[in-house]
Amino acid sequence: MSLHRIVARLGVRPLLTLTACVMLLPLAGCASSRPSPAALDTRNDVCSHCRMAVSDARFAAQIVAPGEEPRFFDDVGCLRAYLEGGNALAPGSAVFVASYQTRAWIPASEAVYLKDESIETPMGFHYVAFADAAERDSHPAARSGAKLGAAEVFSAGLPREVSR
Repeated sequence: MSLHRIVARLGVRPLLTLTACVMLLPLAGCASSRPSPAALDTRNDVCSHCRMAVSDARFAAQIVAPGEEPRFFDDVGCLRAYLEGGNALAPGSAVFVASYQTRAWIPASEAVYLKDESIETPMGFHYVAFADAAERDSHPAARSGAKLGAAEVFSAGLPREVSR
């Protein structure tokens, strides 16, 4: 069937709608949600703040931005210092921290934190992240340490687009 016959049979409006949908379909892939965390290589990745090796995944953090290499941090405190230092983040950036107990990546704005001097972190900031309050409260240091939310840890630096 020719295009002329299809237009005659259906009219112009359905064809224009179909054409518009086909043209906009590739753009739907560009409107994806926040970036996913990158895999950490504890043998080769270095902290974007202090330049030390990110050798222990329990204390790691990262910033992921569309079209950029991920920026890793060896200590939640290094991430905090980096953000408070006025380093601009690209639009669509996502910030993740590793769970101290599981090493799974958690959006920094959704994690809960514990600060206790008895927990030795790579750079001595003493912050550790957990997926939820139950995970944090099961840690022995939770009895004496400061229980913090993301807003308290990143008071001056967590980007609004990734905080809740």
